[in-house]
Amino acid sequence: MQIFTVTLNPGLDRTLTVPEIRFSEVLRAADLRLDWGGKGFNVSRALQALGVESVAMGFVGGATGEMLAQGLKGLGIETDFVPIDGETRTNTVIAEAGSDRYIKVNEAGPTISAQELAALFARVRSRVSDGSVWVFCGSLPPGAPVDAYAQLIATVQERGGLACLDTSGEALRRGCMVGPYLVKPNVEEAEEATGLAVRSEASIVAAVKHFQEAGVRNVAISLGADGLALGSIEGIVLAKPPPVQARTVVGVGDVLLAGLIWAWGQGATTAEVAAWGVAAGTASAMGEGVSVAALDEVRAVYERVHTAWLA
Repeated sequence: MQIFTVTLNPGLDRTLTVPEIRFSEVLRAADLRLDWGGKGFNVSRALQALGVESVAMGFVGGATGEMLAQGLKGLGIETDFVPIDGETRTNTVIAEAGSDRYIKVNEAGPTISAQELAALFARVRSRVSDGSVWVFCGSLPPGAPVDAYAQLIATVQERGGLACLDTSGEALRRGCMVGPYLVKPNVEEAEEATGLAVRSEASIVAAVKHFQEAGVRNVAISLGADGLALGSIEGIVLAKPPPVQARTVVGVGDVLLAGLIWAWGQGATTAEVAAWGVAAGTASAMGEGVSVAALDEVRAVYERVHTAWLA
C-alpha cells in the first residue's frame, strides 16, 4: 500500500519551554525544540515509527522551507515538494515546564500562486495509483481556493486512490461533498460542520451519521482525552484511552490518524482500528513536543483501550 501525505501549509514548529507562563513579562526559555511541522508531516513521522513508509508532499519555500525539507530527509522520510516563492511559515509554541499549559501561535503562511497550485496538482496526478492512500491535512494557505482539498480528493479517487481529509471549516465541508474515504474532525470541527453540539453519545452518533449522509465512507471524530468515535459500514464504535500522564497535545490528532491508517492497512476491524488510533495518539501524548511512538509503545497502550459500540 502506497501512502502519500499532503500538507499545503506546512511550517517549522518552534517550541520554547519556560518555567512559568506569565503575561507582560520577559520570559527566558530553558529549552528550545524544533519539529518539522505540518499535520501531514506528523502523519508521515508517526507512520514511520509504526514501520510504514510514506511520501510527504506539499509546498516549501525560502530558508525555512529548506530547513524543513532537510529535516524530513534526515529522518529518512521520502519527500516530493513543490518549491514556492514565499517563505514557509514558523509556528511558535511557548510551553510551561511541568504542566500541560501552553500558548501556540500559528503564522498564516505564504500566499500560493495559481501556477504553484497547478504544479502540485500535476504531481499528485502523476503519482496516484489504484489503492494508494492519500492523506490531506491542515489549513489551506493564502491563495488556495476553498475547494482545493475537494478538487484533490476528486482527482485522487477518480484514479482509484483513497483520500483521507483532516481539515476544518469550509474546506472540510467542501471536501465531504466529494465522498472521501475518511474524514477526521475533532469535536469543535465536527460541531462547526454539522451544526450539532457534540457532547453526549447520542449527539456523537448523530454527528457521525451527518458526515456519512454527506457521502463520507468512514468518520473519525477525535474526542481529546475521551478518545475517538469511529463510524464505518460496520457501525459506530467509541474507543476510550486508559488514564495516562499527558505531556503534550501538539500533533496528537495527527498521530491518531496515522494509527488509524496503519491499522486499516493491517486488515483490522472497525473496533480494532479505533483502538489502535487511540493507542497511537495516547502514546504520543505521553512524549514531549511533536512526539511519535514506536509500535511496541503503542501496543502497550492498545491493550488498555476500551471499546464499545454506540450504533
